[in-house]
Amino acid sequence: MRLNPGQQQAVEFVTGPCLVLAGAGSGKTRVITNKIAHLIRGCGYQARHIAAVTFTNKAAREMKERVGQTLGRKEARGLMISTFHTLGLDIIKREYAALGMKSNFSLFDDTDQVALLKELTEGLIEDDKTVLQQLISTISNWKNDLMNPEQAAASAKGERDRIFAHCYGLYNDHLKACNVLDFDDLILLPTLLLQRNEEVRERWQNKIRYLLVDEYQDTNTSQYELVKLLVGQRARLPW
Repeated sequence: MRLNPGQQQAVEFVTGPCLVLAGAGSGKTRVITNKIAHLIRGCGYQARHIAAVTFTNKAAREMKERVGQTLGRKEARGLMISTFHTLGLDIIKREYAALGMKSNFSLFDDTDQVALLKELTEGLIEDDKTVLQQLISTISNWKNDLMNPEQAAASAKGERDRIFAHCYGLYNDHLKACNVLDFDDLILLPTLLLQRNEEVRERWQNKIRYLLVDEYQDTNTSQYELVKLLVGQRARLPW
């Protein structure tokens, strides 16, 4: 399908940030896939220096398929197309030493998280599924806002928040001691690492020289910060 003039302009603009605003089904993903092809064929970018991130595995698969149809396997070799969390996991796998972790870390799923928090919070919160889910949601929100347990405690506005922050601390300590990550850590840890470690930040900025973000409006605080850190001063990120 041919691009309209606005889409073509977005594809060919490569000298700075480019925000594409359009309704659902209007071809935003098509712009991204065509832009990837333009970067490789028209601008001399190597596929291994381009990354495209989205929010769901389904969307990532569809984007890979479209790019594959446009470029072919050889031209697309090394291209990074994934969800935010998969990109975060890739950073952690490559930079685990800088994070103070062991290479054989494991990931908690929802069931693991519920079981651990239920055990750690016995006697601290009500033995109630609703309260436990509220705690899990609150911890997730804190992590998405890049807040550690101490910051969460400092921002507490009531007794419930203080108890939840204490539980967050217990939970975090257990994860670290067991070399385990939860889902939110896949964004939190790479973001904090890139904030604090200039060498690692420069390495990833050199690796990802053009970043494309699908459904950018849905990013939360930690995802937005991760994008900024990966882009750096070049600020080449269409979304």
